[in-house]
Amino acid sequence: MSHEDGWAALNLEMPKRVPRTEFSAHDYHFELVRAVTGIKVDVESADEDRIEACQAFVRAWNYDLLFWTQIEASEFGDMRTSMGHAAYAVEGVDYDDNIHCPFDDPSEVLAFDPWEVYGERDKRELTRRFQDFYRWQCATFPTNVNPVGIYISLITGLTYIFGWEMMLLAAGMDPEGFGGLTNRYASWIQQYYDALAEAEVPVVWSHDDMVWTEGAIFHPDWYRKYVFPNYEKLWAPLIESGTKIIYVCDGDYTKFIDDVAACGMHGFWFEVFTDMEYIAERYGQTHVMIGNVDTRVLLDGTREQIRAEVERCMAIGKQCPGYFISVSNHIPPNTPVENALYYNEVYEELCWR
Repeated sequence: MSHEDGWAALNLEMPKRVPRTEFSAHDYHFELVRAVTGIKVDVESADEDRIEACQAFVRAWNYDLLFWTQIEASEFGDMRTSMGHAAYAVEGVDYDDNIHCPFDDPSEVLAFDPWEVYGERDKRELTRRFQDFYRWQCATFPTNVNPVGIYISLITGLTYIFGWEMMLLAAGMDPEGFGGLTNRYASWIQQYYDALAEAEVPVVWSHDDMVWTEGAIFHPDWYRKYVFPNYEKLWAPLIESGTKIIYVCDGDYTKFIDDVAACGMHGFWFEVFTDMEYIAERYGQTHVMIGNVDTRVLLDGTREQIRAEVERCMAIGKQCPGYFISVSNHIPPNTPVENALYYNEVYEELCWR
């Protein structure tokens, strides 16, 4: 039923059950995976064992859609900033205190040309990569809808290349010059979107963290001049090919919901900071909606608060044919297992329309 319900929701056909997806619980929260599946797996387990446990968890929690982004910062090679990484995964295996930036001055940022540094990509090879990854997903998780994703679409890509400090210095020093850089980067990443449009992939994630938790990073006029016109260009070949586009953005992008929708995408993924009621009122009958359950409630809330949070999202989402429930942003490994299990229990109780 998972693929059937997921595909129905993506086509706005309102399945009887509200479908779901989750990010990272199935491959990072090993204690939860063990509790749900009985499979003993941890950070030192072999890849095949972790995949087996992941498959079992996804089946047990009845995922309908999986989040994968194939194109990430590794596409930039060594010419990118290392911003380090706080401990997120179990035992802090992802902790990284190696912080360095290859750019010494904002003027270097403003003069940067991704075509010159990263070069042209082989379109057929990119399409093959997308296609092969999609086939692997379908073979590994056959009961789900399996999108392919691009993580470094625009602002996220620039953040990984330059790091927050150097990027913001350049943007503040010369907003128009930084806009020109944004256009150059968009023309370079267009190669990936053009190739993805030729792959036989029915749904894609287009990820771009263009805002902060508090909202816009840049002036709204800057976004409307340099971000949304580029989204429209990036997504045009996917729209022409009939591919469904789910836009993924952390933080609060309520101010820009209408701008993003006007670019032609088919669905919104959003954190609790973005106004779900506004999206539902404006686009709940015409677009897919994913997310909004507050991960902080699972982290340290009571059972009553967890139930209330699921009820809040269901009260809005059940009226929308394309709604998928999901904890936003993740269910991290420090989330108490009993809270995560209770969240799933409440979901299973309330998921039927």
